[in-house]
Parts: sequence; structure tokens; C-alpha cells
Amino acid sequence: MAEQHRKDMVLSYHRVRTALGVLGMTLPCVLIIGGLTDYHRIEPSISDFYHTTYRDIFVGTLCAIGVFLICYRGYGRSQDEYINDDWLGTVAGVSAFGVALFPNESPTAQIATMTQNLVGIGISPIFHYASAVMFFSCLAVFCLAKFARSAKPRRRRIYLACGWTIVLALFGIAGASAIKILGSGPVQAFVVDYGLVFWFEAVGIWAFGLSWLVKGQADITLIRLAARTPVVDDEDTVHSRR
Repeated sequence: MAEQHRKDMVLSYHRVRTALGVLGMTLPCVLIIGGLTDYHRIEPSISDFYHTTYRDIFVGTLCAIGVFLICYRGYGRSQDEYINDDWLGTVAGVSAFGVALFPNESPTAQIATMTQNLVGIGISPIFHYASAVMFFSCLAVFCLAKFARSAKPRRRRIYLACGWTIVLALFGIAGASAIKILGSGPVQAFVVDYGLVFWFEAVGIWAFGLSWLVKGQADITLIRLAARTPVVDDEDTVHSRR
């Protein structure tokens, strides 16, 4: 492969990773600022912003993340891996669409969307939460099993920290959501009033965004190192697309 062609491919992956990182980092921030500005509060969860005037931001950002993840190919599966980057990204991307298009519990009993009408207003949240679990799980796998696999020590620590943060956030989301939906009394009020589900989701998404921004920076490092030497033996050459 010609050197310029290889650099163009690396820059293409850099843009995809950077776009995913920026979207992940900005979504919670936009919703926080918008919620405090327009409603003087933050919704109990990021998903609850679907039922506000920020629905377009919520759905649009998740759909954009889904498209980028589905289009992300990365490397094929090696002999000691169970899944390749392409399949993992596709599952994560489809899950992002599921989170965006199947609303969680509606504040009213009326059917308001096409997907609610398709599966039923009571069934839509099941698709929503199943998609959310799959989405965060795939993001954690990217960090823990893909990005950290061949990274330099400093980046490896960042990827592992982001991955385990996503795992912990997922457990926090599941527990807080169960209390929010099924609980009652002071415990439920505490979860809702302090937006615990929202903050667990925000932390998980921020960790996702940071990991992809760091991975995108590895692409730029590759180009700089390749300009100085024809042989580089770290993650930025062997696994620059992953």
C-alpha cells in the first residue's frame, strides 16, 4: 500500500473515532445545560430527555453514534479473539438505534411514537433497556478487550479505566433504574431527585467518549512516527485501525 494511501486510511479512522469521542463527551453536557436552562432541573435519566423538547438532540446524537459504530470496521478477528471489531461495532450501533428509537416509560398513557405504536407502549421500554445494556456492554468490550489489548502502558491504563468505569456505570444504571421504576418511598425519591440514573449514564458515556478520543489520538501519533521512521512496533502501527 502506498504511504499516502495508508495515511489517508489512518486519517479516515481518526475522524470516525474522534467523531464518536466528541459525540459521547458532548451529549450529557448539552442535556445538562439545556435541562437547567429550560426546565431548571436535570431529568431523572438521559433517556427521559426523549420526552422533552430535547428529544431531537437525544435521538439525533444516538443515531449518529450508531451510524459511526456500524460503519467502523477495525480489524478482523484474530485466532485468540471471539469477536472482531466489525461485528462488535455493528451490534453497538444497532443497540444505539434501539436506545434512541424505543422510548422508555412515557409520562402519559397515550401512544406518541411510531415504535410505541408498533410494539406497544408497555413493551417499548423493554426494547429500550435491553438495547441500553447491549450498548454499554459493547462499549466496555471495546475498551477492555480491543483497545487495551496492544496499547502502550499509558494508553492501556486509560482504556482499562474507561472500560471498568463503563462496567460500573452499567451496574449503577441497572440498580438505580430498577429503584426508579419499581421502588417507592424515600429511596425512590432519592434516586429520582438526585438523578442517579442520569449521572451513572453520563459517566458511562463520558468514559466511552474519552476512550475513543484517546484512540483517535493514536492515529495522529502513527502518522507522525511513520514520517520519522518506517518501522514502528506499538499499537499505533499494528492495531492502528482497531
